[in-house]
Amino acid sequence: MVDVIRLKAPGGPDNLGYVTIELPAPGDGDVRIRQTAIGVNFLDIYQRQGLYPLPQGIPGVEAVGVVAALGGNVTSLQVGDRIVYAGAPVGAYASERNLPAWRAVKLPATLADAQVAAVFLKAMTVQMLLTRIYPVGARDHVLVHSAAGGLGQLLVRRAAGLGAAVIGCVSSEPKAAVARAAGAAQVIVGRDADFAAAVAGFTAGRGVDVAYDGVGGATLAKTLACVRPFGVVVSIGQAAGPIPPLDVNELGPRRSLMLARPSVMGFMNDPDDYRAAAAAVLGLIVSGVFSAEATRYPLRDAARAQADLEAGRSSGSLLLVP
Repeated sequence: MVDVIRLKAPGGPDNLGYVTIELPAPGDGDVRIRQTAIGVNFLDIYQRQGLYPLPQGIPGVEAVGVVAALGGNVTSLQVGDRIVYAGAPVGAYASERNLPAWRAVKLPATLADAQVAAVFLKAMTVQMLLTRIYPVGARDHVLVHSAAGGLGQLLVRRAAGLGAAVIGCVSSEPKAAVARAAGAAQVIVGRDADFAAAVAGFTAGRGVDVAYDGVGGATLAKTLACVRPFGVVVSIGQAAGPIPPLDVNELGPRRSLMLARPSVMGFMNDPDDYRAAAAAVLGLIVSGVFSAEATRYPLRDAARAQADLEAGRSSGSLLLVP
């Protein structure tokens, strides 16, 4: 029998229940994973709210664990291998689960389970954003909303490491300190701050080359005013609520902006992209570029973990421990 978190119906955190189910033997091409650390992400909250389908009712898209059993025709892994994975099929909130073998990426012995689980999906997202969506370089100015969050800190750190000048947006002075420690050259503080005016001041009126908005709500429309002509606005979430309809004339021709709304899940569905990005990310974790402090919760407290993340009561990463 396996302990899992199952969604009773779309809605709030209280709709997540801790139950026990029977797990079948892994099928052809699958492996059974005994999980040791499960990442908690805003994507999980969107699944709980009903924005994304949840076929089995079990949220979660990433974890670290140990291979416990092999299905037929699996030659790339052995029982006892330590692995990490992210992506479909959804269902990571579990003490054990079955998984397509190609999803499981072996871990270097030098990396601890929690060390990887704290950053893997977020680091994969950063890898996609900074290489596929807009290749960030040393002359770029970058705007990152929620710069003290788990994804925001990694995005700030990696962009700054590539030589970009990073402007972070945060909700409070304590979070401003977190963003600066991650490498933000300038920080805009306050949910109601006029960040377009602040960005103009920081860039001598030019605007940033690329802006990453995971806030959603009314923030995306305001972010358009922060970006230079022919720059890129990247919408990567809606923590503040649904994004109102956007008139295409807000993008151009006057502003001549490009708008991207990429899905890391879609990016990771291509096996070649997934394996290449995973190799790069693990190398950056080993070198210390990707790292995060993590708050740990027992698996049975998944509802509390999601509530803390949704309410902005946390910084860094959140983990569930079976």
